[in-house]
Formats: sequence, structure tokens, C-alpha cells
Amino acid sequence: MEFEDLIKRDRESRKNMGFEGTFLDYLKIVKENPDVAKLAHKRLYDIIIKEGYEVLKPEENLRIKRIYGNETIKRYNFFKNDFFGIDKALMKIVNYFHSAAMKGEEARQVLYLVGPVGSGKSSIMEALKRALERSEPIYAIKGCPMREEPLHLVPKHLRKEFEEMLGVQIEGDLCPVCRYRLKEEYGGQYEKMPVVTVDFSIRSRKGIGVVPPVDPNNQDTSVLTGSVDISKMDLYPEDDPRIMSLNGAFNVGNRGIVEFIEVFKNDVEYLHTIITATQEKAIPSPGKGSMIYFDGVILAHSNEAEWNKFKSDHTNEAILDRIVKIEVPYCLELNEEVKIYDKILRQSRFKAHIAPHTVEIASMFAILTRLAPSSKVDPLTKLKIYNGEEIVEKGTTKKIDILELREEAGNREGMFGISTRFIIKAIDRALSESEYDCINPLSVMECLIKSVKEMDIAEDDKKKYLGFLQDTLRKEYNRILEKEITRAFIHSFKEQAESLFNNYLDHAEAYVNRTKLKDRSTGEQLEPDEKFMRSIEEQIGITESSAKGFRQDVTSYMFYLMRNGGKIDYTCYEPLKEAIEKKLMVSVKELTRVITKAKVRDKEQDEKYNAMVEEMKASGYCDHCCDVVLKYAANNLWRD
Repeated sequence: MEFEDLIKRDRESRKNMGFEGTFLDYLKIVKENPDVAKLAHKRLYDIIIKEGYEVLKPEENLRIKRIYGNETIKRYNFFKNDFFGIDKALMKIVNYFHSAAMKGEEARQVLYLVGPVGSGKSSIMEALKRALERSEPIYAIKGCPMREEPLHLVPKHLRKEFEEMLGVQIEGDLCPVCRYRLKEEYGGQYEKMPVVTVDFSIRSRKGIGVVPPVDPNNQDTSVLTGSVDISKMDLYPEDDPRIMSLNGAFNVGNRGIVEFIEVFKNDVEYLHTIITATQEKAIPSPGKGSMIYFDGVILAHSNEAEWNKFKSDHTNEAILDRIVKIEVPYCLELNEEVKIYDKILRQSRFKAHIAPHTVEIASMFAILTRLAPSSKVDPLTKLKIYNGEEIVEKGTTKKIDILELREEAGNREGMFGISTRFIIKAIDRALSESEYDCINPLSVMECLIKSVKEMDIAEDDKKKYLGFLQDTLRKEYNRILEKEITRAFIHSFKEQAESLFNNYLDHAEAYVNRTKLKDRSTGEQLEPDEKFMRSIEEQIGITESSAKGFRQDVTSYMFYLMRNGGKIDYTCYEPLKEAIEKKLMVSVKELTRVITKAKVRDKEQDEKYNAMVEEMKASGYCDHCCDVVLKYAANNLWRD
């Protein structure tokens, strides 16, 4: 009975949701709320903006400043949970809809997304279509195959008066079918024409038309603009609307979306309908009928190779001039790339345990393949800078400028490399092959190596990708793991790091200001401890000649943070954080090495080892992966 009640309740609620009335009834609704008569671009823009957005200003967000310089970034809630690391592309898409909603030139242009495979082009399109499906129903002339705006019923000579009374601008004209019905069924009395609410549906082709690539040898424009029903041609003249089947993608997508999948796989002649649908907002009617008004968002996407081939032909200028091209690159921010795989894995049915840093290492590999080589930094350092980390040139106090790296790389970065799908397939493979329902960075790296060896790509690229996995990432994982084990070994790692940080700050500030320190225990005045400061600075290669500049940088940055209400702890300045962590690791490295490698431990060593294991398990390791990484560490990290 519970199921039956639910079904009945839903059916009753849906009955009351719909509207059916005359054109006069609709005019009263428009007078009260002119927004119901908005055009397609405005409808989609409102759907996106309705969910809100976050403005990330560089002066308030240090990470944004490090990645984007002085550029303000808007992060839209509409895309927030599904798309990561492509904020600038998403901003351009929303700007397109904003301009089109204001009836700017973009309202008469195709929104075209271009990018490498798996960069998110199709997913963005799907998000827009699903949002339209969830949106409020629109008012349309009952029985109209184009589901058109009822205000088209207002005669041209009365439109100015109606516009003033309603507070809207009336655009467009009746389709041939409604024009015939108005004349023959209602005797021209347009106020009696019935108006209903209709919704959007991808599956039912209501307001959302999709055009897949068509076989070049069998291209039929009826897929776009409908066809003539030849079974009725004996009954009616060839220009009679009753012989028209207005069921093409532009017909069903009127007032909504028309999407062209892999648009340039079609012959150019097939795309000519786009020319009139954009600039003239009209599409041909099947047979010998007149042009039909069209109000819809035309979306298209393809890969870069097809775009380059299409634009190289100068005869395609008419279509190229009607396209707003937006590049959707691969994500180049490590933190954001990790979120992509976390999202995909959450949606899968794999229930295996994933050890810490597993997805991070896979994400690093993906991004390394997408970065252009630099003469200024190595690939891994470049990855860290693109992730918003502050990196100081070795032996100096000069920070490496991300904008210089981007300028050096050109505008192709992010448009090549390993796709998201490749990485997730390798993770899936590792999950499938796991005997213990647990995967770790080592097993995923092995699966990535196997997958790269099986790739059908140039040998140079294959060699480069294997180099990333077998050398660059292996060394980076060793560094991460060493830090992880050290953290687990030093029970109060954070407290000791904070203590080192505060001591260094005190000495550096006294050094820069040429003052003395007051000992907290004895109260005596002390000179800044040069030896102590150098023991930390040399961990990141700061030379004696550049130490003064580094200390000035640290103290001025801390004052900047204090003025702006920022949090001051050992992690707030990346170079100093790295130096402190390395200093701590050096201090316990030998003891950690002995205890980890030892096959026989005394009681004290055994207690410390068990405490370290418990600490690692508390930070996300299970018994199996903890055992695997500690054995790996014993054999690889601290070789005699």
C-alpha cells in the first residue's frame, strides 16, 4: 500500500502542476511576471546564476593569487561539484550566456567547445541539458510542434502596444502549422488559442534536440529541420502546413537546446542550417514552406584536430564567423585533478580501500604528461607551482613566477597529454587485480606502467611517460613516504615543527631588525643564532649569501599575513615549511631507518615501531597497505 500511496500522491500533484487556458489567460500571467516570456539564452543563464557563485579575489585568496596572478576568479555553484580545474573555461561559458541573455551578438552565435578527449566537453553539455530538464515548465501554444512562445500570436501591427502593456519585447513569428490552425480552426481569433505548460526532456525530445555525427554518404537535412509526409501529398498541396512533420533537431530544440556532437565530422553542407539559425534566427521549413522562427541555444563540440581541419578551409568562413570558440583544456592543478578521480570513484561500485597518496600519484602522472617542457624548472617543480605552491629558486630568495612559465609554455598547455579516462581505467585495473581489496601508490604505478606500454603512441612519448612513472614519480613518492613515516614516528611532529618555526621567526626577525632576543626562561638578551637559522635554511639550498634575503622575505610575508588577518603557522610559507620538515626528518632519519629495516627489534624499538604503525593507520592506512609501504620503505628509502 505504501507504493500505491506514493504513486497516487505523485500523480495528483502532477495534475495540479500543469496550466491550460486561453491566450488571454496567458497575457494576464505575463503582465504579472514578464520573466515567463524570456528567450532561451536568458533561461539557461538564469538557471546557472540562480545557484549562486563565489568570487575569489587575489588580494583575499593567496592560492588564487599564486595560480592566476591578479585575475579575479568566479566559481559557479552550478558547476562546482562536477567540474574541477577549468574555472577559466567555465567563466567564459557563463560570460557567453550572460551576453546572449542581454541579446548581445552571442545570442546569434554557436557556443562551440573544443578540447582533448576526456577534458569534460560532453559533460558540460550534459550538465546544461539536465539543468534544463529540471527547470520550470514553459508556456507554449497547445499542439504546436515547435512549442512556441504564445506571444507570437500578437499581430505585427499591435505588438508595440502589447509590449508597452506587458513590459516585454516580442520577438518571432508563428510557425506555419499554428498560422494555419489560427486561420482555419479559430477564424483568426488569436485570443482564443489554447496555451499550456510544457516541460523539457532529453529522452522525449522536448525542447532538447541532439544531432549525432551523420554518415557523409547519407546526410539528410530532415534530421535538422523535419520532413514532408509523402503519405499526405495526395491530399494537400505541397506548400500546405498539414504535410509537414516538424520533428527535426531544430524544431524540437526550439526554446531550448540543439546540441551537435562531434560537429565537424559532418560535411559542411549539412551545417548550412546553422547560418540562418544563428544570424537570422530562422530555419528552413521542409518542402516549399517559408522560413520558421527559431529561438534556441546551439551547442557544439569536437576535438582540436577536427577544428583545425575545418578552420583551415577558407570556404567555411560563414560558419566560422558564427562560432564562439571556448577551449576546454585538461586540468593542470593537482588538487583539482585529485577531486575528479575522487568524484568518479565515489560513483563507482568499487569498495576497496585506497591507501593515502594513491590518487595523488596517479593525478601527478596525468598532469606531468600535460605540461610543456620548461627551461626554467623541472616538470615536477612546474606541477607544484601550477598547484599554487610557492617555490623559491634553489640557492636564492627569488620565487619562480607562474605567469612567466605560462608565457614560456604558450597557449597549447592542457590541450595534450594523458586523459582522465586513461587514469581512471588504470585505477580500475589496479582495483580489479587487487587480492586484498586494497590498492596503494605502488600498485597503481605498476598498472600505469603496464597501460603506457600497451599504448599505441610515438616511442618518444612512451619513453617520456615511462620516465615520469619509473623515475620522477618514484622519487617523489619516496620523498612523500619518507615524510609520512617520519611524521608517524615523531608522535608530536606538528608541535615540534611549530616550535622550530616560532624559534626561527624570532631569530630571523631579530636578525632583520638588528635587535637582540630575550630568552623566555632566563630573561637575558641574546644575539640571533646564526648557526640555528643556517641549519634550517640549508635544507632547501639557501646559500649563505642569499640567507639575508630569505630572512627578509619570511618576516615581511608574516607581517603581510598579520595585516590581512591570515593564520600564521609553520605551513603558511611554503619554502620555510619544506625546510622545517626536512630538518625534522634529518634529525630522526637514522633512528627511523634502523627501526624500520630491523628484522629483530629490542623492546623499546618494537614499541616505537608499533606506535608508528598505529599512527599511520590513524592517518588512513589499513593493515595490508601499511605492511606493503613499510616493507617498500625498508628496501628502498634508506639503503646502506
